[in-house]
Amino acid sequence: MTMVPAQPAPTIASRESLNFAFWLPVFWMGILLFTVAFADALPFVRDPTESDFTALKARPSLEFWLGTDVLGRDIFARVIHGARISLTVGFFAPVFGMIIGLFFGMIAGYFRGKFESVIVGIVDVILAFPNIVLAMCILFFAGATMINLIIVLSVTSIPANTRIARVSTLVYAEREFVLAARSQGASDFRILWIELLPNIVLPQLAYILSFMSIVIMIEGSLAFLGVGIPPPTPTLGSMIAQGFPDINTDPHITFLPALFLFLTVLSLNLIGDHLRNKVTVRQSAL
Repeated sequence: MTMVPAQPAPTIASRESLNFAFWLPVFWMGILLFTVAFADALPFVRDPTESDFTALKARPSLEFWLGTDVLGRDIFARVIHGARISLTVGFFAPVFGMIIGLFFGMIAGYFRGKFESVIVGIVDVILAFPNIVLAMCILFFAGATMINLIIVLSVTSIPANTRIARVSTLVYAEREFVLAARSQGASDFRILWIELLPNIVLPQLAYILSFMSIVIMIEGSLAFLGVGIPPPTPTLGSMIAQGFPDINTDPHITFLPALFLFLTVLSLNLIGDHLRNKVTVRQSAL
């Protein structure tokens, strides 16, 4: 008889590193969300459009925590207001994309046949077109407003959400509780709404933070390319682009907004990875 070696229990050091890798990004996102939400009322957040022509390209100091840009505007204030744009778009676009993708994915995975072929074909067509190019084309003709930006980025997040929902539906559609409900005469709508949706929405939500980080990166890239929300509204991508010509002499104008963007995206990915691991472990134990 072959003995299977027991798996070693997680050590205190590994648990501490896991908690550190999870709670540090949670702390960062909590501070950022609080500052972004109450930026207009906080005394240390200046007007992001106010220029101080006596302090052009000032380095970080007690007066200007992150320095000033080429027009003497406070970089910290502009980063906070720019993060508000990124987080707003990064929240609503994936949520709308998840709702629409969840609907079409469940329809494709449950009914199969022609429904699945049509939906999968549309998803493949959207995926074949680069997200940034598609967003640039639409925003160029429709105008770069907050609403248009959310709509465009919602469309780009629909295919991935549809695929995840479809795969989850295929898995759960043949489970015992679904077969039992069908044998008792339950309608397709009841099975989709009562039996399948609660089981599918959990793994879908586990990916929402990763979709948020992707959308924030795309929004920053669009702003960097000049097709994002136009000035004077500050965005992280536009701040990076505006400071790029002076990157050799005044690197803080570009690197500090880029650092905020990097930390935000990294934090969302770390939190999302932790939540996905929790969901995977919980599902495997069912």
